[in-house]
Amino acid sequence: MSRTKIVITIGPSSCTPRALQSLVEAGADVARLNGSHGDLKWHADAINLVRQVAPQMPVLLDLPGRKIRTLTLEHEPAFSVGDYIVLTTIPGHNGQEKVSVSDANLHSYVGVGDAILADDGQVRFTVEKVTGRDIVCRAETDGVLHSRKGLNLPGVLLQTPLVTERDRELLAFAARIGVDFVGISFVENANHVRAIRSMIGKNIPRIVSKIENQGALERSEEIIDASDAIMIDRGDLSAETGLYNVALLQKQILSAARKAGKPAIVATELLHSMVNNPFPTKAEISDISNAVLDGASAIMLSNETAIGRFPVEAVATMHRTAQAAADYMQSKLDQRDKQADYSVPQAIGDAIAIICRRLPITKIVAITLSGFAARMVAAGLPRQPILAVSNDPASVRSFRLLAGTEGFLVDIPFSRTSTDHIPKCLEALWRCGELIDGDLVLVTSVGYPKSGNRMNLIQTHNVSDLRESLGWSLS
Repeated sequence: MSRTKIVITIGPSSCTPRALQSLVEAGADVARLNGSHGDLKWHADAINLVRQVAPQMPVLLDLPGRKIRTLTLEHEPAFSVGDYIVLTTIPGHNGQEKVSVSDANLHSYVGVGDAILADDGQVRFTVEKVTGRDIVCRAETDGVLHSRKGLNLPGVLLQTPLVTERDRELLAFAARIGVDFVGISFVENANHVRAIRSMIGKNIPRIVSKIENQGALERSEEIIDASDAIMIDRGDLSAETGLYNVALLQKQILSAARKAGKPAIVATELLHSMVNNPFPTKAEISDISNAVLDGASAIMLSNETAIGRFPVEAVATMHRTAQAAADYMQSKLDQRDKQADYSVPQAIGDAIAIICRRLPITKIVAITLSGFAARMVAAGLPRQPILAVSNDPASVRSFRLLAGTEGFLVDIPFSRTSTDHIPKCLEALWRCGELIDGDLVLVTSVGYPKSGNRMNLIQTHNVSDLRESLGWSLS
């Protein structure tokens, strides 16, 4: 089981049964679909493929949000520094003379001197003039302007709605087809997250908020608190806030997410060279290692698995690198023994960490309906594998995103007036071979839950003692 989970983006390179099965075997844990590309039928077919090939693999559908993109171009213009490119909000231009963009009002937002960045900041322009719906730009870099590439406008106030019509369409689709997570692009504040949750109208799909601009950075704590998970989109983040701070911002955001017990995904170009090459660069290996050491619960591949030539090699490389970093981090955590004042669940989480390092605990069992206990335990990065048990199938799938955690579904009612369901859950794990006689397990759950009463129980058991005392038998 992977400690740091790997999110793969589904695309032409990975959207066949054989390809997806190979990616799962190489270490993929979560399937991501980019809502900026493809129609609903394509996404439905891709989700059905995931459900057939890897039924326990959760699906993350990324909403495009207010992202401005170039439209599909028959001619992708190449340019050198000093050349002029004309962007236009008039649809239908193929790139030969002008490049059409997705926002019909972009010409009203920008002015002379504004910067426009494309393709995660790899391509840069300066606005020279705006004529009607045409934006005349001077190239500040050499490059090619590709189809469907994102445009960033640092410092420019966008006036488009926070939730676009495309987002609404995809949210309805996500709820109808049953995806596990939706990713919200360009989150502004906690109210933005709550608005999306209100539109969903239920707990599933869970919300992954993408932190990728200055506004989100300034309100990161409230966004993290309102979300089920977060994603650090380093492409847009570096384009919006500056390239040279992105590694430091990554550390800051991951620290806040871990303190809140929320899983965090690090995304964008972790193995970019492997889109076209079978081997990574040393810098990319260091980047993956640092993301794990910073506390990421998951790391994401985009073009590497969507359109890359070596998707399986990329996943295998990421898996091996992340595992090495996780092993190193565990050795360091073994030496750490801190005390701090937290809430009851956080204090219980610290107590679990201490017990797991001072006793020969072999496995941690988190018995949880919604996943709160599993998230808090996983945030402590224990060495032992976490077996998260729930009777809710959607919750069990979502546990796949948590570091070092595997979800298990049981058909057992969870009592609010007793703890009788706890030994029943342990017996279910024993019967399916996840617990064996030699295990010393730590169990955490909530006893006699009331409003705000969470994760207040810790038990330790020798499995052989449980079997004998409770009369477990396979006959």
